[in-house]
Amino acid sequence: MPQKFEPDEPTPSPTSLHTDDAHQIALDAGLLVADTVEEDAHIGVKKVEAANRVYGPYARWFLFIGLSLASYIYSLDASTTSVYLTFATSSFGEHSLISSIQVAQSLIIAVGKPVIAKVADVSSRGSAYVGVLCFYVVGYTVIATAPNVGTIAGGIIIYAVYVFLGLQLLTQIIIADITTLAWRGLVASLVSAPFLLNAFVGSNISAAVIETIGWRWGYGMFALLVPAALSPLIITLLWAENKAKKLGIVDALISDSHNRSRSRSPARPLTRTRRILQVAEQLDAVGLALLGASISLILLPLTLSQSVHGSWKNGSIIAMLTVGCGLLIAFAVWDLRYASRPVIAPRFVRNRSVVFASFIGFFDFMSYYLTFVYLYSFVLVVKPWSLVNATYFMQAQTVALTLFGIIAGLSMRFLHRYKYVLIFGLFVRLAGVGMMLHSRGANGSDAELVWTQILQGMGGGLAAVSAQVGAQAAVPHADVAMVTAIVLLLTEIGGAVGNGIAGAIWANTMPANLEKYLPFLSDDQRAKLFGSITSVTSTPRGDPVREGVILAYDDTMKIMVIAATILSVVPILLAFAMPNWYLGDGQNAIDAANLVGHSCDVNGDNDEDALSDDTGREV
Repeated sequence: MPQKFEPDEPTPSPTSLHTDDAHQIALDAGLLVADTVEEDAHIGVKKVEAANRVYGPYARWFLFIGLSLASYIYSLDASTTSVYLTFATSSFGEHSLISSIQVAQSLIIAVGKPVIAKVADVSSRGSAYVGVLCFYVVGYTVIATAPNVGTIAGGIIIYAVYVFLGLQLLTQIIIADITTLAWRGLVASLVSAPFLLNAFVGSNISAAVIETIGWRWGYGMFALLVPAALSPLIITLLWAENKAKKLGIVDALISDSHNRSRSRSPARPLTRTRRILQVAEQLDAVGLALLGASISLILLPLTLSQSVHGSWKNGSIIAMLTVGCGLLIAFAVWDLRYASRPVIAPRFVRNRSVVFASFIGFFDFMSYYLTFVYLYSFVLVVKPWSLVNATYFMQAQTVALTLFGIIAGLSMRFLHRYKYVLIFGLFVRLAGVGMMLHSRGANGSDAELVWTQILQGMGGGLAAVSAQVGAQAAVPHADVAMVTAIVLLLTEIGGAVGNGIAGAIWANTMPANLEKYLPFLSDDQRAKLFGSITSVTSTPRGDPVREGVILAYDDTMKIMVIAATILSVVPILLAFAMPNWYLGDGQNAIDAANLVGHSCDVNGDNDEDALSDDTGREV
């Protein structure tokens, strides 16, 4: 007979604490207004709390080893495959479509985050990992065998579901599940530590792949490596969930939750159709579809306008923009008036930490992608660097992001506050973006150009970790997955907007700049230079054609960098308005619950920016 688990009566469960005391305190503190938080955590959250009670020291080490392996293979993937896209599109003469592909990828990533978070909540973390792994293998197989750019784009979108929706989001959710606020920033940043190694290893691998076996094998080899690397993590998660279920811990927690809610909503047997409709309602499938379609129809014309007859006057472009704006309005109306479980719940909209953290991510990613989309192409054309050195340069920002993300985690561990780290990081990032105004041309020194990336990485690493912890601290455990998804949703949409604007600037100014500086070439010759990076790099420095292309790149990048610098100011203003939560030993800063749902003492110190009571709540 399996051992049964009996919950401790004197100790409030996370759900009871959330629905009674913490909810009333939150109302009194102004954190919630008219609507309430969900009174019962999803089954997936219950399984996490149950699993945390069965992890012994060895099992917990296996969990961290599994997370480390997953993080390593993700970093190796990100450090190599991002380079291949430039050569993959150029091989089909469609180099300018990089932005369009990345806009589509960003939109899928953004809209899919709440879906994956909800799946993890209503099923379990382990089963969600198994599901998204399938997308990875299929996506990379499609890319490796792609006969055209359209197929590459389709494969990248499928793959994005795994890497960015699955691995990235689920890893952050699991870290939030198993760490207290004081340690969360450090653990979350340590997950990215493999980038410090793979920035150099990956650069050599990608350069060797391009020069020898080609970009197709570069994508294809990960279809075998990733499933093997993820196996320990998936096995550990499923083992813990299964053991907790056998011990009766999961059933006890779920039963306890149902007993409290039965008087409010008596249980009814669900038919298969009703169950499907209920899942669609929980995911707000209508809202997600409207949001994804509207943003796609608004942003994609920015990058496609120059490739269609009549440019902005083309009927299809006008129709896409009109329908996109209409669907965006429809999304707002649906979520505000009709959706029972909207994509962005009203309680999150009223939560200052969640809103400002989301928009900090939005404008930061928008600024970042404005300068990053064509940066690799820029350095290949402007600088006489080898392929591996150009790739080293592209990884400089990633190394700085990783290193200073760890420093941010350490700082928050000892400061027990995140806001100081956030504001300082955003100022450093602004300095790095602004420096690009001088270094964007062929006359900028190598050291100056590298420092622009290092400074942006330093500031971005400090800001990204602290902003996410600030948002997670402001909600109970039941909402952590969705809040993490919402912050990343707005962040990725910002990235999509930045991608779209960069693509529009490129498509609408680069051809004119090529004509300006290369008037002695025919239209077909200039079109070839515009469509393929290799047709430019095959021409030596000093050649009039190469020098003319460099001047065209210079003028085009100037517009992108000016826009990015202006946008980098907005996150700083938002950061000053963030509440400065105390980061203590609780799972969050508002309901004094620890990692298994028991109450704990969270000793917060008062300051002029965020006064805290003895549970660490901002008041």
